[in-house]
This record gives sequence, C-alpha cells and structure tokens, in this order.
Amino acid sequence: MTQINLNELSHLQAINKKLTAGYHLCEHDNVMWQELDQHIEAYSALFSALGNELKHDSRGFYYFASDESTPNMGKISRAIALTIYILIEHYANTGKDPLRALFDEVNDLELMQTLVQINKHLFEQLEIFSGSDLRKDVYLRMVRLGLAREVEHGFMLQAPIHRYIDALMEVNEETYLAEDEA
Repeated sequence: MTQINLNELSHLQAINKKLTAGYHLCEHDNVMWQELDQHIEAYSALFSALGNELKHDSRGFYYFASDESTPNMGKISRAIALTIYILIEHYANTGKDPLRALFDEVNDLELMQTLVQINKHLFEQLEIFSGSDLRKDVYLRMVRLGLAREVEHGFMLQAPIHRYIDALMEVNEETYLAEDEA
C-alpha cells in the first residue's frame, strides 16, 4: 500500500476540484500538472481510495475516468466530437496536415462561423446555429474541461483533444470493418 504524505500534496484541493469537475490537467496547467506528475503514485492511491480512477495519458495529460452516461455530458461530448471531426475535415480540405493544424491553428470566430455554415445540417441537430453559438456551447465548454485554452483571438486546442481523436478513429475503424464484412 502506498504511503501518502498529505503535506507533500500542496495543491491537492485545487487538483481534486479540477479533476472532479471533468477537467483534464495538462502541461499548460503548469504548477498542478507538475505536482501531479511528481507525486503520481500518492495521488493515484488517494483518488482511488476516494472512488476515482486517475488516468494518465502519455501524450501529457491527466483526467478522471468516467462513464459519461449522463444525458447532458453525452450532448456535450457529441458536440465536441462533431466539432473535432469537422475541424479535421476542414483542415484536410484546405490542404493542411489536420493533426498539426488542430494544435497549431487558432480557432477564431470567423473559422467557427465557416464551420457552422458549411455543416449547418449537422450543427442544427445540436441546436448550434452560428459561430457565436459554437463558441459559447462548445469552445467555452472545452476550456472548462481543459480541452482548449482561450487565447487573444480565439482558442487553441490542447493535448486532451486526443481522447476525442482516438474515439473518432475507433468509430471510423469499426465502420470500415463493418463495411468489409458486408
């Protein structure tokens, strides 16, 4: 059993509050991320005793495992997944390396408006009708979840977006395999 010295966990309250709210801690959360990284065994043991499973993704972020079974979280996740999918498609269609552009490009209001206009039929299903709606309903929620950060002219996606990319790749692979079997 891991010995836990609570005095060493100086940011325990802040880290617990963020992770419990569904936030993903990554390197941009400098102080909390470093403490979590340095004391991973103690934090894992403590959170496990409290009924939470701390996950560490090798791409540089931490989060609590969740079943995402609440209807509201499902809607939020669908909106984020749709936005990521459409961003990947948009960057590919404009001749950019989609994965590089996802993390290097600023997502400004003009881009959001373009995405909604081009994919109106998809976004309407999520009650997103404008770039402003996309900003408010998706991007600001991504910030609250640690998936993006707000910058001067928009938003930059962060490493935890890989969770959505992985899920999209899994769905794509399952679809491809199902088509092969047909």
